[in-house]
Amino acid sequence: MFDYLLKQSKQSFNHSQLGSDLLDKKYKELVVKHHIQHDDEQIKVLGHLQHLLDNISEIVNTEPPSVFNRLLSKSSKTTKSLYIYGDVGRGKSMLMDVFFEACPFELKRRVHFHSFMQEINSYMHQWRKKNEGDPLPSLAKKIRQETLLFCFDEFHVTDIADAMLLSRLFSRLLKLGVIFVATSNQHPDDLYKNGLQRELFLPFIELIKQSAVILELLAKEDYRLSYFKSIKTGFYLTSEDDDGSCFLHKKFNELTNNGSTEVTVLVVNGREVRFTKVHGDILFSSFGELCARNLGPADYLEIAKEFKIIFIANIPSFSSEIKDKIKRFVTLIDALYEQKIKVICTIAIVVEDLYLEGFDFKRTRSRLIEMQSERYYSM
Repeated sequence: MFDYLLKQSKQSFNHSQLGSDLLDKKYKELVVKHHIQHDDEQIKVLGHLQHLLDNISEIVNTEPPSVFNRLLSKSSKTTKSLYIYGDVGRGKSMLMDVFFEACPFELKRRVHFHSFMQEINSYMHQWRKKNEGDPLPSLAKKIRQETLLFCFDEFHVTDIADAMLLSRLFSRLLKLGVIFVATSNQHPDDLYKNGLQRELFLPFIELIKQSAVILELLAKEDYRLSYFKSIKTGFYLTSEDDDGSCFLHKKFNELTNNGSTEVTVLVVNGREVRFTKVHGDILFSSFGELCARNLGPADYLEIAKEFKIIFIANIPSFSSEIKDKIKRFVTLIDALYEQKIKVICTIAIVVEDLYLEGFDFKRTRSRLIEMQSERYYSM
């Protein structure tokens, strides 16, 4: 929920705006506007981010652009990266976004770590079609040419192939001067815990601990959970003459502090999937938009990676006339459930009564019921 908050107050930063308390000022603006609550533990982490920003800003302010990249690369070899971990909903992504928006140069990138690994694997696959040998030197050089600062959100490892790749790749990137800021729910020592052949991953853990300052964010409250507790349930029944859109928009505006929305386009296997009402990582959609279009498992997986909270308006009663839409709905719920996406929706009939002859709907009903529970909200 937090990684959208800064987008409400985005602005372009020029060099004269940079200062030793810039991040603190931006944080206080969010507090004053009631977008977040002041938290001393967040302020501690913000101080480390400010220190890194100061190191980068000093070069930007004092050196001409022609030598900036060279000096930043040289500086980054002695500048520690940051690895921020802690429980969900504590504001890790929000703090990283404050930092990222303030960083005063173009060679920076914020990316979900899962998406980054997908890109890496795709590049290596394509490279091996045309070349022999190790693709990592070429890959590391390409990354370095495009990015000096990476902000990785939700850093985690679940795949043995990724685990074996990371140590080799990051060793090269760090030697080339790349700096990273990462957020994670896990301490580095707990990454890929109990994973297959984990001993091959241990060098990467040591690399992180040597190259980055490890910070635990011990914020006092899970702010997302507090909101979901306040609304009691995410599923709201509607009548035949009212699809509940106004009510759902009201909930959306509450959660986003009446923030502005934008169009977002996801690219899935070369196709564009467009959504018109997006606020950061919160999507306002409908049963029709999600299930009437010709979308499939890959689209729903990408949606589940992109958004953390999804509003779904006007889920209808089920009938044979919309069988194809129902099939897509089942696939959608599976994807959202597996990624623990929070859902707020309006629905024409209680979940327990959703039924269509010829469909094995037990799993979907069970998941929809669980998705309304406090335990699910806490995940």
